[in-house]
Amino acid sequence: MNETNGAQMHLEYPVQGGNFSGAGGASSRIKNVLKQLGIQYDTIKRVAIASYESEMNIVAYVTTGKLLVDIEPGEISITAVDIGPGIPDIERALQEGYSTATPLIREMGFGAGLGLPNMKKAADEMVIESVVGEGTTVKMKFRLS
Repeated sequence: MNETNGAQMHLEYPVQGGNFSGAGGASSRIKNVLKQLGIQYDTIKRVAIASYESEMNIVAYVTTGKLLVDIEPGEISITAVDIGPGIPDIERALQEGYSTATPLIREMGFGAGLGLPNMKKAADEMVIESVVGEGTTVKMKFRLS
């Protein structure tokens, strides 16, 4: 039996850069929707980790962005889109511990250089497209059992 019972759904959550007080709101709403759909806990956990890290990257590094969620039979896709500085070296950004966080972001407890690596570990597939000076799109897929 399919976890989503054939349901197809598209959700969109705007994320405001610099809004640390509202950070995590979009990923919490995504998690709640998945719970209501009866998605397995392991999948919800992986999606929650990846969506939270995506959301925090937008909050910490760019002016504005959004999380797009597509729920289909057998698969959940999350796309994080932002307008911002872009990532000059994607391979380096995927290394655990590499960070371009400002001292202020680090003082708030963020910027440890684990965001993109955690997203990659949580997702079954991840593709990053980035143009320096324009922005970044991260596409992730999570297979449902």
